[in-house]
Amino acid sequence: MEVIETSIPGLLVLKPKIFGDSRGYFCETYNKKNYEALGIKQNFCQDNLSKSSYGVIRGLHYQLQPESQAKLVSVVIGEVYDVAVDIRKGSPTYGKWFGVRLDAETKTQFFIPQGFAHGFSVLSETAVFTYKCDNLYNTALEGGIQFDDPALGIDWMIPADKRIISDKDTKHPLLKDIQTNFVF
Repeated sequence: MEVIETSIPGLLVLKPKIFGDSRGYFCETYNKKNYEALGIKQNFCQDNLSKSSYGVIRGLHYQLQPESQAKLVSVVIGEVYDVAVDIRKGSPTYGKWFGVRLDAETKTQFFIPQGFAHGFSVLSETAVFTYKCDNLYNTALEGGIQFDDPALGIDWMIPADKRIISDKDTKHPLLKDIQTNFVF
């Protein structure tokens, strides 16, 4: 597996080996021992799957301590632009974001540790997105950042007139107004 360190410590892009032949392909998407050797020692306990159409933007979401979630995300069908924002107080990269294209063909994964807000936009006609989490979802601890916060300046790669965003995601506060209990 190829591991690419990003400009924000802790965020990792992972490119698994794909073994293909005339029958199709095989790819190992998770092996606890191998991921622990990479420093990813989370005890993943919940897997999620979502399907979305072109133009959908989901996020930016996070879950507060003590049940925050690290995520290992990838795409099974289609292509997305995946984004993580550092919201760890005291971090030298607080408020900075990193984005990566994830697609079904390359099977690229993105590891997002606790202390980050996360979101993605769908670049293909349809996308099926999967993520492993190291804590269960807890509505009482969920938080979010406005996806189009000018302080972040994220280019979601979707024209404004083609964006499909849930009502809930349009009501998140700006980064400067969020509640966060993450410490670097």
